[in-house]
Amino acid sequence: MSEWISAVPAYLVVALVLILPGASVIVAGWGWRSPQRLLLAPAISATIAAVAASVAPLVGLSWGLIPLALVTLVVAGIGLLLRRRATADPRPPAPRTGLFVLVALALAAVANAVNFARAFGAPGNIAQRFDNIVHLNAIASALQNGSASPFQIGSTSDIGFYPNAWHALTTLGAEMTGAAVPAAVNGGNLAIVSILWPASVMALAGAFFAERRTAYVTAAALATGFGAFPALFFNWGVLYPNLVGYAMIPAALAAVVTMLPERGAPALVRSALLVALLAGGTFLGHPNAFLSLLFFAAAVVITSAAVKASIERTRRSILFLAAAVVGFGLALAVTLTVFRTGAEHSGWTPWQQLSQSLGEGLFVSPRGYNPTTLISILLIVGFVAVARRSRWLPAVTPFAVAVALFAIASGLRIDSPLRQLLTNPWYNDSNRLAALLPLMAIPVATLGAITVVDLVRRAARHQRAPRWVGIGAAALGVLALFSVATGPNVRMALDQVREAYAYTDSSLILSSDEEALLERLDSETPEDALIAGSPRTGASLALAFADRQVTQKHVFGNPSPELLFLNAHLRDIDSDPAVCRTVDQLGIDYVLDFGTQDVIDPAGAAAFRGIQDLSPGTHLVLVDEQGPDARLFRIEGC
Repeated sequence: MSEWISAVPAYLVVALVLILPGASVIVAGWGWRSPQRLLLAPAISATIAAVAASVAPLVGLSWGLIPLALVTLVVAGIGLLLRRRATADPRPPAPRTGLFVLVALALAAVANAVNFARAFGAPGNIAQRFDNIVHLNAIASALQNGSASPFQIGSTSDIGFYPNAWHALTTLGAEMTGAAVPAAVNGGNLAIVSILWPASVMALAGAFFAERRTAYVTAAALATGFGAFPALFFNWGVLYPNLVGYAMIPAALAAVVTMLPERGAPALVRSALLVALLAGGTFLGHPNAFLSLLFFAAAVVITSAAVKASIERTRRSILFLAAAVVGFGLALAVTLTVFRTGAEHSGWTPWQQLSQSLGEGLFVSPRGYNPTTLISILLIVGFVAVARRSRWLPAVTPFAVAVALFAIASGLRIDSPLRQLLTNPWYNDSNRLAALLPLMAIPVATLGAITVVDLVRRAARHQRAPRWVGIGAAALGVLALFSVATGPNVRMALDQVREAYAYTDSSLILSSDEEALLERLDSETPEDALIAGSPRTGASLALAFADRQVTQKHVFGNPSPELLFLNAHLRDIDSDPAVCRTVDQLGIDYVLDFGTQDVIDPAGAAAFRGIQDLSPGTHLVLVDEQGPDARLFRIEGC
């Protein structure tokens, strides 16, 4: 693990960015007494970073600490003004709760950081997955242009707008430390999984269960124990923007939960603005994370209203229930319509029967992950607790929604109208919906833990057990809870992450030889060099690894007719004068030839046959090579 020292600066920068801005806003707007509020800080910080990175180029600022600090001051100032009218939060319900929260969060942070660092293998490793090409190059492009706005990030793959929360955080880590892009990405991702994710889900547990210590400790432990999130997103895709967006969902939902009992206009306005802030940040993480939040918020609000109406039976409570049903119904209808995806992006097929998908969903074991026994027991106890007391329904219905969406995507026919209606905005991708399961399962399992703890306490009081027995039982309980970090569910997923991040001779993006050649580019090519190469072979990562411009930054996009011509005919440079003319027109200086190994579909290599498997000639001078397939050519004489 000593080699990870090089990623520590980027980790610390992103960690501090995740903590300080959001904590400033919470202290200004609510005070420091409620751990549940303070746990919202990382999600608020991620929102501030995404917004600041978006606004910075509009006011002539490069992305860095200055725009981050300015936006933090504005948001904290608004919070301070609102606090003067709505007052601070009351003290937590039990003394030393903050200490328990801090220790639990620290344990979860260490467990996740160690697990994922081991899975990544080394700080310079990259995920050998298709989407990583654009994400790595987007960071390098943002560093070159001093902008991590959604428009700058989108330009890397020739689209107008791309959610930027993950890119804003990671770019800041690279910019402030000077770390290489792969190391900055890994350091930033470790900060996200060790701070943003567990803090967010602990905030939701605190909101549902009145800031009970058991709730905080259980949620922190369970944040280390699921394979479907966050580990799945480091293997499938990779889906780094979804990683941040999904990690923020529990925090945003916690803000919804704590807003429901608010009374008085000032307090309601303050809470509503917090919900809007976090919902916007979730959108800037990824739009389908925002849609997920809307589904879960609908489940919480409607269920809470239904429980209240069944108890009070007043006209006001019934009207509120009706308004919640109509309001969220319209919001979901509009959002599902707006977020539709085309057939070319939503063709993911189901992989199992509906009954199996329901079983996998209920025990949070998609993709063949083995259930972790302790988590399964806690989930079952949580289900029983809800069956006995309807007041816990709001903590469970979001999980029911997550299971339903996953089951529909993975278990219904590809032509099912219900599947097309509900899961199309997630591209009908069962993996993206599988990743939602842990987010909403943790409150259910936490309820199970609370139920068990309450039963044990009642038994101990009845038996008049000594105090040391209770302390020992609590210690054993904590150890048992955090053992899920080594359970089969997460272990299987981390093994897949380890495979995705390994450099081998047959890696999908970069082989060991290709990575070694990229590492030498900055000493073999001038800073202003423009390099041609097939993005489907990883050659375009010359931008991320060596800060050299490339003709195509991503597999997709709209290359010019001239570039399409070269992609097909550059190998004819010695016999076709049109090739040299086109090279001069585009200003290309070098060619990276990484053979025909394709990141997604070997058939796609046909469009790049002119820049693959090249031979030295009059105009193509071999500059460097590594192994049988990694070669760098300089273009001369054109």
